Amino acid sequence: MKKIFLSGLIAGTVLLILSVAGLYLLLWLMSDMAMEYFGPAFTSRMQRNVFYYVHPFIIGISLSWLWDRLQSRLRGPVLAKSLKFGLCYMAIATFPYMLLIYSAIDVSLAVVLTWLVFGFVEATIAAIIFNQQNKTR
Repeated sequence: MKKIFLSGLIAGTVLLILSVAGLYLLLWLMSDMAMEYFGPAFTSRMQRNVFYYVHPFIIGISLSWLWDRLQSRLRGPVLAKSLKFGLCYMAIATFPYMLLIYSAIDVSLAVVLTWLVFGFVEATIAAIIFNQQNKTR
């Protein structure tokens, strides 16, 4: 359990850095899409903003637990295993919620698709980290 928690925290730290970098990249590359975040569909209260910074750690620990259960069933080199893990996570967890969000909240399809891709990238990068952590133990 200690290995799962520690790997999850490491992945969470990397995912937090990538989330913040991705947000700035979105503002720079796709400023029109980024402006949707300032619309009425999103609330920006300081009490809730902490969840943006906590989320990568929750995802990191959760994905670490899932990786611990699934890694023996994934075959191939590290990148192939990580991509399979990312696709699995995207299909099971991210895609259904993106459909729900798109149907219930006034956001563009482009925003929802970027979240879907981000979920895939998030899980793939986490799997690469978990694989490296397993090699060192």
